[in-house]
Amino acid sequence: MSVRLLVGALALQFLLAGIFIYFAVTGFPFLPTHAARSTDFDEQRAYADVRSQVARGPRPAGSPASRELGDWLRARLPHGRFEPVTGGLRNVVGSLPGRAPAIVIGAHYDTPYLPGVVGANDGASGAAVVLELARALARPGVRPRDARELRFVLFDGEESPTGTPGAAVAHAGLRGSRAYVRRHRGEVGEMLAIDLVGQRDLRLRREAGSDAALWARLRAAADAAGVGVPFPAGAVPAARDDHTPFAGAGIPAIDLVDRDYPCFHRACDTLAQIDPASLDAAGEAVVGLVRAEEARR
Repeated sequence: MSVRLLVGALALQFLLAGIFIYFAVTGFPFLPTHAARSTDFDEQRAYADVRSQVARGPRPAGSPASRELGDWLRARLPHGRFEPVTGGLRNVVGSLPGRAPAIVIGAHYDTPYLPGVVGANDGASGAAVVLELARALARPGVRPRDARELRFVLFDGEESPTGTPGAAVAHAGLRGSRAYVRRHRGEVGEMLAIDLVGQRDLRLRREAGSDAALWARLRAAADAAGVGVPFPAGAVPAARDDHTPFAGAGIPAIDLVDRDYPCFHRACDTLAQIDPASLDAAGEAVVGLVRAEEARR
């Protein structure tokens, strides 16, 4: 090899090495990732909480499995307690003290009234994220001295008793969230509903019934945390979910839900569908949003 070729080859190697080092430090923007920049949210612990719920089998509202799960959830929320819901159901509520108005972070813990559906994503993923958010946000030093009050609410009776979709039975669901709004509407400043956030290749577009300004702040928080990929631009049609009664009461509310989940209300909604990285993306984004909301006056 001539001296000129050798020098050229060495120069090219140095150039490529320099480019690699640059992107290693600043990040590789052309490689999509869910990897968070912070470690506030423990996705493995959230995944373990999904697994614990699924191990109980189907958990429709009012069933013995649901009652047992409610006891388990209450023990894992700060200052956990029950609040009654019409029909003998129970919301599970926890809280961290702070200034008013409160930020409500909620999910439902019941599964559809469909045989064999264990609701790993539709039910368990949202409840698991709420549990881990309560742990993460309760740690010393995470929240400012003048933090907002945080309420963690696991709603009972989100699913319709018939287990079938459609306007004719829509009002039979959302029992827990409607009861909570009736009791506490004057105390809540914002509401963040978490539902179907555990599937692989998570994509959370704004549900059209979600508050646009609050959703924009969530996307900004996701970008800042390094988990912006699962929060693309665009919107999906509005749908009734646990944020709906809050929005109807004039409370800014958003719904984190992947409407493209292929196993919705199907027997394939099992633990095999759950990706800890997706749980982490949802959790880290909400931690960032809560911090941003607490900084707002």
